[in-house]
Amino acid sequence: MDDQLQSPSKDQGQGQGQPQTEAIKYGHVFAVTGELAGQPIAPRDAAAMRSAEDSVPGVTVPQEIGGGFSAGVAMETAAAYNQAVGAVRPGQASDAATNQGINVTQTAVPGGRIITEFVAGQVVGQYSVADQPVEQDATKITVGEALEATALAAGERPVDRTDVEAICAAEMTAQESDVTMPGGLADQAQAAARANAAVDRDDDKVTVGDVLTDATAKLAGDKVAGMDDASMVVQAETYSDAAARTRASGVGAAVTTAARLNQADDDDEDDAE
Repeated sequence: MDDQLQSPSKDQGQGQGQPQTEAIKYGHVFAVTGELAGQPIAPRDAAAMRSAEDSVPGVTVPQEIGGGFSAGVAMETAAAYNQAVGAVRPGQASDAATNQGINVTQTAVPGGRIITEFVAGQVVGQYSVADQPVEQDATKITVGEALEATALAAGERPVDRTDVEAICAAEMTAQESDVTMPGGLADQAQAAARANAAVDRDDDKVTVGDVLTDATAKLAGDKVAGMDDASMVVQAETYSDAAARTRASGVGAAVTTAARLNQADDDDEDDAE
């Protein structure tokens, strides 16, 4: 790949007599430093990142922020702009990408993998990919389904710190892990709570429904809700609440209800035997 990349010219592709237009550089889009930060994002860079993303087997690359961030999406948009304004040429690549390369790695974690994307050795994208879920008893309610029920019951309520802790606990118990996935539900809830703290009008805030709708698809793993799971989520929720209460229609209540229904279903099956 590297020997085919074309380096930019000194004028960054500007023709004579054209106005100097500010290019979108890596430092404008990503948290990178050094030479890379000052390099315009070029068309060949974006194409190379897309190729690298496509080379990872079994991965559906996110097309927007949500469940993680794919660098390829941002790079394609920036490169198209840079080419349209004449800041780079078609087929051009940045010096940093040419000399140090573009690559994608994957790291196994409980319930899935973390995909990390690099340009010139610096991280520009990261997202999580769930393993194929273990087949569940269709008659039982999972933790993810309980979270989706919360999205319906309390969907219009703005996300706050108490929701973050409950969602974090639910994500960990669903994935049977001591950590949450980067870009997962807990990270999205945390970002929402921080954004909401800076907003005055409730109508402008990120809601529980925004975060938890389609929760099962956003989890790196899911499991049938049990009483131990409910206890963990309720403990996290009450610990963060000033009055140490679970919220009506909150995450703790939803997981507890799911666990009780699952337990009642088990009891009915035992009685029938």
